[in-house]
Amino acid sequence: MLQQKANQNEDRLVTLAIHTLEYAMTLKTLLESEGISVELHNVNLSNPTLSAGVRVRILEKDLPLALRIVENKEVFILTQSNKELGHGETILVPTDFSDHSLEAARAAFFIASRHNCEIVFLHAYIDPAVARDIQLRDVYSFDYKADSEESKLLAQNEKKAMSKFIDKIKTLIKSGKIPAIKFSSITTEGVPEEVIVNYAKEKDPYLIVMGTRDAERKERELIGSVTAEVLDSCRNVTMTIPSNYKIDNINNLSDITFFANLDQNDILAIDTLLRYLPNFNATINIVHISSKRDVLLNADRAVTNLVDYCRKNYTTIKFNKIKIDPHLIDQQIESTKSQLFVVASRKRNMIARIFNPALPHRLLFRIDIPMIVIPV
Repeated sequence: MLQQKANQNEDRLVTLAIHTLEYAMTLKTLLESEGISVELHNVNLSNPTLSAGVRVRILEKDLPLALRIVENKEVFILTQSNKELGHGETILVPTDFSDHSLEAARAAFFIASRHNCEIVFLHAYIDPAVARDIQLRDVYSFDYKADSEESKLLAQNEKKAMSKFIDKIKTLIKSGKIPAIKFSSITTEGVPEEVIVNYAKEKDPYLIVMGTRDAERKERELIGSVTAEVLDSCRNVTMTIPSNYKIDNINNLSDITFFANLDQNDILAIDTLLRYLPNFNATINIVHISSKRDVLLNADRAVTNLVDYCRKNYTTIKFNKIKIDPHLIDQQIESTKSQLFVVASRKRNMIARIFNPALPHRLLFRIDIPMIVIPV
């Protein structure tokens, strides 16, 4: 049947590999799960356990895709389970299955290829039945049965959505649009920002990469609160990727803007940045948005000193000083040619966060440029 189809398509069978029967069967299962038809030749039917030199044959037109899958078979095998990866070896990518989550995933794969990391996709959802129960009671009731039919159906649908998202990732890998990196997925019930922060505390991922909507939609629809809460509460380095920012290769950056606090933490943050983006040829523009207090501290001189220090200690990187008028912050920041914003962020209490939003919040909601927030 397969040979006839090959003849009809003016295509022919080619031998992809020669293996033992056990390995050939495994390879056949893997390729067929990715939509490639496979025939096994030279199998000893009278005693299959003795089969050696079994030929794995496919249509010639499928050869490029099959080679990509075989060369990275660990990636495709790993994604069939929700295996959790090792401490400190992962990049965490929270996802809601949207297009901006997909852009964040693409960026994460390029970063992971540079740092030899593996990727964990994390999706958290809120059960409406639980939310209703909380809203209708003064005290939360633990009598609610999470195994109700409604909850089971919701859990199944969320897992199916994750499976479809994973299929998109696998398609990008097979087409060569993103590097072949091992990844796994977790789907769980819970408040998304709490689940992300708790996972980060427990597993300590190397980096968190989150997608965001474009600035206009975030302000209009109040979208982005999950990312903002993670930036405030999580003590892991976090990168945000706007939905309309197309990532060709996040490792190739030429212009970076670093927002300085003018204390010793700036040096720690710059050192952290260069560890996350090693061996790149870029200009780092150091900016400090001055306040009335900074006039007394001679902020301009402090920025000059920081730039001089960086030039002496990081000789392969070009550092510049940029002035921004505090009354024209949004306009001047938005007009920048920067490909990445970097902010050294201090932990703040709830009152300060509500009444005086930090710079990462302002950049997150108003500017459509990727940002790295480094907790200090």
